[in-house]
Amino acid sequence: MAGIDEGRPFVPLGIAVVTVSDTRGASEDRSGDTLAARIAEAGHRVSGRAIVRDEREALRAAVSGFVADPATDVVLTTGGTGFTGRDVSPDAIEPMFEKRMDGFSALFHDYSKGTVGTSTLQSRATAGVAGKTFVFVLPGSTGACRDAWDGVLKAQLDYRHKPCNFVEILPRLDEHLKRGKLRARA
Repeated sequence: MAGIDEGRPFVPLGIAVVTVSDTRGASEDRSGDTLAARIAEAGHRVSGRAIVRDEREALRAAVSGFVADPATDVVLTTGGTGFTGRDVSPDAIEPMFEKRMDGFSALFHDYSKGTVGTSTLQSRATAGVAGKTFVFVLPGSTGACRDAWDGVLKAQLDYRHKPCNFVEILPRLDEHLKRGKLRARA
């Protein structure tokens, strides 16, 4: 049965938040603030925050920096998932994925449909694994950030969640890299 196993210890993660916006600064970053507050309320640590323009290279550089940081287990981006010419987050980040997490988009849209109806189609939310880090590309509205955290991420980023969760597999995310190095030596 799915749920929290109170007999297991909570394992705090380092979670970075990257806001993608051409118009917001730190004082107007309500979506980033929403995610940071939920991260802290859940008992995790905000390992870093950044605000970058809707530009592929800037976003890729910010996410790559957090992926390379050993204190960061998860990166959440917010913004740039729509269909306008400036919405480039999925296009910038998906090439970084060694493995895509197609189920995240499906589950996010299913949950989000309950709050915004068919307007959930306006988002290209996506997720995957880059290096040893889970990366989630979320829409820029505070409501969508709440939906993603409350409906999907909070449970999956909790080691106590059963029958399985992302925390359990974090130590194994780089197995494909190790296998590749071993094959190259053979």
